[in-house]
Amino acid sequence: MSEDVRGWLTPRAVAAEAGVSQEFDLSQCVREPIHLLGGVQSYGALIAARWDDAVVDTVSRNAAEVLGRAAGELLGRPVTELIGDEQWAQARESAEAVADSGAAAPQEGPASSGVLPLTLDDEGEGGARLFDVTVHRNGDLLVLEFEPRAEGGPFVFQNFYPRVRRALQKLQGATDVTECCAAAVREIRTLTGYDRVVAYRFDGRDGPGQVIAEDRSEGREPWLDLWFPASDIPPQARRLYARNWIRVIGDVDDRTAGLVPELRADTGEPLDLSASVLRTVSGYHLEYLRNIGVSSSMSVSLLHEGELWGLIACHGDEPRRLSPEVRAACEFFGIALSLQLAAVAGREEADELARNRRALATLLARLTSGAPDDLMRPGSGLAELLDADGAVLLRGTETLKAGAPLPDALSGLLARLAQDGAVGEVWSSDRLPEVLGLEPEEAEAEGIPAGLLLLPFNRDGDLLAWWRREQPAPREWAADPSRPVRTGPGGERLTPRGSAAVYRATVRGRSAPWSPAQRVVAGELWREVSGLLTRQVVALEARNTELARTNEDLDSFAHAAAHDLKEPLRGISNAAAFIVEDAGTVLDATSLRRLTTVRRLAERMDGLLDSLLHFSRLGQVGLEREALSVDEVLDDALVVAGGRLAEQGVTLVRPAALPRLRADRERLREVLENLLVNAAKYAADEGAGERRVWVEAVRVAAPGRAPEEGGGGGGADGGTVTALVVRDNGIGIPPGQQADVLQLFRRLHRRDERGGGSGVGLAVVKRIVERHGGRLWLESPAVAPDADCGGGPGTAVWFTLEEPPEARP
Repeated sequence: MSEDVRGWLTPRAVAAEAGVSQEFDLSQCVREPIHLLGGVQSYGALIAARWDDAVVDTVSRNAAEVLGRAAGELLGRPVTELIGDEQWAQARESAEAVADSGAAAPQEGPASSGVLPLTLDDEGEGGARLFDVTVHRNGDLLVLEFEPRAEGGPFVFQNFYPRVRRALQKLQGATDVTECCAAAVREIRTLTGYDRVVAYRFDGRDGPGQVIAEDRSEGREPWLDLWFPASDIPPQARRLYARNWIRVIGDVDDRTAGLVPELRADTGEPLDLSASVLRTVSGYHLEYLRNIGVSSSMSVSLLHEGELWGLIACHGDEPRRLSPEVRAACEFFGIALSLQLAAVAGREEADELARNRRALATLLARLTSGAPDDLMRPGSGLAELLDADGAVLLRGTETLKAGAPLPDALSGLLARLAQDGAVGEVWSSDRLPEVLGLEPEEAEAEGIPAGLLLLPFNRDGDLLAWWRREQPAPREWAADPSRPVRTGPGGERLTPRGSAAVYRATVRGRSAPWSPAQRVVAGELWREVSGLLTRQVVALEARNTELARTNEDLDSFAHAAAHDLKEPLRGISNAAAFIVEDAGTVLDATSLRRLTTVRRLAERMDGLLDSLLHFSRLGQVGLEREALSVDEVLDDALVVAGGRLAEQGVTLVRPAALPRLRADRERLREVLENLLVNAAKYAADEGAGERRVWVEAVRVAAPGRAPEEGGGGGGADGGTVTALVVRDNGIGIPPGQQADVLQLFRRLHRRDERGGGSGVGLAVVKRIVERHGGRLWLESPAVAPDADCGGGPGTAVWFTLEEPPEARP
């Protein structure tokens, strides 16, 4: 079986076929070229003549019985020898009138044809025979299909119109789809006299169908609400139904009249009978009709926006021929019913859209802050807007949810599906497991919902989506859908009918469908949220620009203020010193103590101003980045910090060689000096165990993940970056105070405790790291790598810097 056929048939249908025998190949039914079967129903005859010169190109073999002229006599001769020049001109005029009315080309949309009465001289009888002839254009051919005139005379519009008008009046009174179809089947059964007429609606383009309306004679089993497998009407049959409003089979036991020639010279194939009213019938379809006890049938196509929506199917217990008048009435009725169904659906969709837009207006009115995050607040109504179980907004690294808890498997799936969708276009499915190639049980185990509707905001993975849980739907089938083929008295038979057996099954892996109105309102909400996000980005850029300017002004002010304050401060200190030196012998002890305090405070203020000047310069001086060895920079930092470590009895541990990073050498040295000195200050107390400080390099997640997830900043790749960590086994920093120690002039202890200091060191470190585009964070308590080293809970200071391209993974 070919892959294209396997892709259309359900797995159960394929399995059922394999379980019968190799004598019946269901895929042949799917592949059968039913428009090229090379024959017509024998009660009529066909002639195809060239448009330009009227020479007969193809003729049916039964021409002698129907037309009184053998096929061999007609082939290659002008058809005007049979029908005359005047009637040939009328046939051409009828075909041209159809074309001028806007009928579709032979391979596009519904086909159209004209009907006219023609008279053939009966030389043997000395009289004339009357025919109803259907004509249509097929490329460079004009196809004429002759049907002997039925009793009742020629086509008369006055006889045709009242019946159709009465039927249409009843149809126009219907208010919904089911009521429309119920009225249609009653009227068509009255028009045609068939024993059963049903309205059949397809579940999707290639899906099964359900009988939604029925009118039948007494004694026939009811089919209302029954489902029929998709394999009953294969794809090529659906395409022909979409091209022909009506299809009539007069007698399932009719002997087909073949065509002469069987294959046309210019194509190597039989004449294309796609638009033929006499086209012969597939053996598979005839077998199907016999299985359900039908001797004659008619199908009227129901189209919506050019797609096959359903069928009006008529079945007769006896052979039945319909006159062109009745066929025209049914075809006209099918067109009118399609329009009425479209109008009803349009009205229902408009009502639903109006309701949804009112709900959308209410929802948008709640966005008091103008931020899309407000959509995800409890009670916002976002999920309820589309009758969904839940909704999700992905924006950057944020996942905001509304409604029911988000299935674990949905986040990754959303990003994958969004990559395949166009930005701003709705993508939806009410059978997501089927789209993903999963069985319903597999999808349920993986937490994948049955329904999903999403709109990508961009190619970066930002999107808005709604999801729905599975809604198992019980169905009653007219035949076992898992056994489209089974053995019967006549051998392998296609989906037998004719018994009262009903097969009950539950359809899984599907949610309630997303309606067109819901898709529209989702798109409108997407536009609103996109506008909010755009405005947020613009506002954020403006704030960042203003903040950068403000920070620059603050740095300039701090530098100028610190520099200008140092001169008067030195004057104050010097003046106090001179007073003590010149008048120290005459001053009382209290005055001397106060002057000494003035000098000490002036010196402290001078130190703070030096720190402030240094801190402000960090925001003004450019970085000189280079690829450098962190081990070499650490050695430079130990020239200053090594003495402090030795004074405190702290051992430096370097478990492995440190990598090469791209950074400013002097600034990185300053970072390491500050961190090592700070670790020495807060080393473990005497007697608590050996004091240690570790310096390591660790690969962590790239920017976009929180530090507690192992992430950090400072890299340009989308995977991992290198983080440097300086870890001690000292007294640690309580989590609630970790943010404080990174602020300027903030210390956790008094100024004269733990080695003193101004509280600038960690603030300087943080600023240098951020100037490099990295990130700094603390972890405490932290367990030292060597569990036997003793000491306190410790503190780990992590930071990342940009890496050189050659060091990136």
